[in-house]
Amino acid sequence: MQVGQNDNELTEPAIFHIMKRLKILLAEDDEMIEKITSYYLHRSGHDVDVAHNGSEALQKFNNKQYDLILMDVQMPEMDGLQAVKEIRRLEKEKDIIGHTTIIAITTNANKAECIEAGVDGYARKPFSLEEFNTLFYQHNLV
Repeated sequence: MQVGQNDNELTEPAIFHIMKRLKILLAEDDEMIEKITSYYLHRSGHDVDVAHNGSEALQKFNNKQYDLILMDVQMPEMDGLQAVKEIRRLEKEKDIIGHTTIIAITTNANKAECIEAGVDGYARKPFSLEEFNTLFYQHNLV
């Protein structure tokens, strides 16, 4: 494991080494944000599937189990919060073991609305790499 100049400081490669590999669904309709986010997540060693709207995210969730879903709130066809409600309904209906962590990503998050829909947390766009790592730790995904 690599350390920085200070023995207590982990370098970026060392942090990636100790994080577990996650199966992540990124639901994002903005192509630039999708590319940047996917790049970071892949670089961190995670498996990433992309959905460009809520309907596509729901379809992918039906076909695969994910450790984490990063859900844009405002998307075409079906918005992210409606997709979250449907995912939570499916988890109950199918007796899915465990709880899929869903983080809402948005430019202007309405926290109450996000929580009511069933998200576990939220991040405002644009977000930093540090915010991602904090979210992973907060939700025991490391």
